[in-house]
Amino acid sequence: MTDITFQQRLARAKFRAWHRGTREADYMIGGFFDRYASEWGEAQLTWFEALLDEDDVDVMAWALGSQPPPDHLAGELLTAMQRLDYVDIPR
Repeated sequence: MTDITFQQRLARAKFRAWHRGTREADYMIGGFFDRYASEWGEAQLTWFEALLDEDDVDVMAWALGSQPPPDHLAGELLTAMQRLDYVDIPR
C-alpha cells in the first residue's frame, strides 16, 4: 500500500466535506473546508478528518453551539466553525 500525500488527503477531505448527505451539512462543513483548508497544515487536516468521522447532527450541533463538543474536537478550529461567517449558499 502506498502512502497518501497531504494533497491527496485534502482532496479526500474536500469530497467528504461536500458529500455529507444533507444540503445543510454540505454547506456548513463543505463551506468551512473551502474557506479555511488552504491555511491548514498537518494538525488542522488531522482535526478536520476526525470531524468528518462524526455524525452530521453532532457536527451541526457543535457548530451551532447547541451541544458541547467532545474534548478532542474543541478548540480554535471549532470556534472558527461556530462563527458561520464562511457559508456562501449558492442560489
